[in-house]
Amino acid sequence: MSDTREWLVQWLRDAHAMEEQAETMLNGLLSRLESYPELSKRLSLHVDETKGQAARLRTCLERLGEDASALKDAGGKLLAMAQSLSGVFAGDEVMKGSLASYTFEHMEIASYTILIATAESLGETEIARACEQNLREEEAMAEWLKNKLPATTGQFLARSASDSDNAKR
Repeated sequence: MSDTREWLVQWLRDAHAMEEQAETMLNGLLSRLESYPELSKRLSLHVDETKGQAARLRTCLERLGEDASALKDAGGKLLAMAQSLSGVFAGDEVMKGSLASYTFEHMEIASYTILIATAESLGETEIARACEQNLREEEAMAEWLKNKLPATTGQFLARSASDSDNAKR
């Protein structure tokens, strides 16, 4: 087994754990996001995309005769739950959630860029295609969040002047 193949397997497992973490993190935020219906709707759609991304990654691993890492998946979910719980105490949860989501999208973009280059170097075109699909979805979500940050900020600031609990979520 080549070192490159071993790296590909490890990074696919990391990406799968990253998607498990993303799903848990997004669901935690969505469970408390009440006053921002447009944001909530797009995040909910991205949860579905995230599930599809994780499934594609499992297929990539199976193609290589490998499995996802239960330990990495559990670690990602645990980290996401801790992050989600911290939002309960933030007076600006929607803003912290937007910031965390936008940042996380860019980590995912970098991860898929690395995976595509690695898969292509091994001639694993199906794996590269699956990662390209995931990459396109992550780029679209990052762009959507970027474009909505000013409006979300404005809504938060307007609401916080009169009803901080409503503004928070």
